[in-house]
Amino acid sequence: MKLTLKIWRQKDAKSQGGFVEYDASDVNPEMSFLEMLDVVNERLIAHGEEPIAFDSDCREGICGMCGMVINGVAHGGIRGTTVCQLHMRHFRDGQTIIIEPWRARPFPVIKDLVVDRGAFDRIVQAGGFISVNTGGAPDANCIPVPKTSAEEAMDAAACIGCGACVAACKNASAMLFVAAKVSHLAILPQGKPERERRALNMVAKMDQEGFGNCTVTGSCEAVCPKEISLDFIARMNREFGRALFRDKAASSRGFKVLDSKGTADGSAEVRPKPLN
Repeated sequence: MKLTLKIWRQKDAKSQGGFVEYDASDVNPEMSFLEMLDVVNERLIAHGEEPIAFDSDCREGICGMCGMVINGVAHGGIRGTTVCQLHMRHFRDGQTIIIEPWRARPFPVIKDLVVDRGAFDRIVQAGGFISVNTGGAPDANCIPVPKTSAEEAMDAAACIGCGACVAACKNASAMLFVAAKVSHLAILPQGKPERERRALNMVAKMDQEGFGNCTVTGSCEAVCPKEISLDFIARMNREFGRALFRDKAASSRGFKVLDSKGTADGSAEVRPKPLN
């Protein structure tokens, strides 16, 4: 196969970027998309040019590191597939392929196709964990968990945090990501003691990071490589509403984000405004 690639090149976050055209010849249809880029980079290096920067790690669709928009669609448009698992047989000989990074203000471009997804990490740090002692593995396994609950929690936990949902959303909303993280812990008994704090903190941090609002267009679900359902957004809204209702101070007076004491990473938690 011979392809024409139009790839976004940008030196750093402060530099002006633009599309640069490259020819990719002798492309094997059985190559993955990232293997094709590896071949292009090898030729660029051989000619003394700067290789194209892009994220990758496991290349098995598990880690969530890879991510780029291909012909206007996050991960290339093959349902349930990350870009590292996207194969060149899905493209036509002679086709022009446009490749660009995730486009969202909370995901600033670092270089070429690499973006900073640290906002996701900070959202998880704000509440996407269980801090209560649940005992060792044998003790945890003694806690009865209905099969339906375990399966639903696993469906949410399948989220790999790649950011495709944000890139596909016209509002750059992170609701599907946050909903998956809130839901998979809230469904299990080990996560229930902290469910209110978790929902309030993670939603507040999401807003603080500059992600947009969800208007339920479904574009996030359509491009999610793990096919996380929009149902989890509905669940997160219920968790958030429940947390506000149970905390009368937060529901009646609003809530604000305060820096957590004793942390150096800038994580935040939601606390009720003190009563006068």
